[in-house]
Amino acid sequence: MSLRQKVQAFAVFSASVLVAVPALSAGQFQVSSDDVKNGRLVNEQVLNGFGCNGGNVSPHIVWSGVPKGSKSLLVTIHDPDAPTDGLGWTHWVIANIPPTITELAKGISIDSSKLPAGAVQTNTDFGKAGYGGPCPPVGSAHRYIVTVNALKVEKLAVDANSTPALVAFMANGQSLGKASFTSLYQRAN
Repeated sequence: MSLRQKVQAFAVFSASVLVAVPALSAGQFQVSSDDVKNGRLVNEQVLNGFGCNGGNVSPHIVWSGVPKGSKSLLVTIHDPDAPTDGLGWTHWVIANIPPTITELAKGISIDSSKLPAGAVQTNTDFGKAGYGGPCPPVGSAHRYIVTVNALKVEKLAVDANSTPALVAFMANGQSLGKASFTSLYQRAN
């Protein structure tokens, strides 16, 4: 291969890399919340009960880069550090969100009529449907993992009475991709 051919091959390779890298970045499945400050949940999202005095307002959650072929989305908030012998604690589950939706508004849990069409809030580990904020034991910092799961089915066969375990079972094997972030909350007293 001549020097000229090597230079041309390198130029073509470099151009293809420059085109491919932004395309990969633009399509990356991501989730975030402007209600999480410096990686920590604020008092507005904290439970009002079990000794905690928060607002119990569900956070604003935004996502982008949903995988192609997604037919529905599943949003969960889970505390893997809860003192439940390794089971964790599920704080929020919303299933059957249309894949064209890109966010859940702050406080949407309070009024189910504001949920995206077809979406359903299912039971949490609090024993009822809807958002239940964090309230870890005093002095214990817990992680709260917010996950958006892109599914290849239009609808999971779940309703408001379905448990987090049943929702997870129904979603098992249906994922096209997941996006998550972790926030912290520690109760002072």
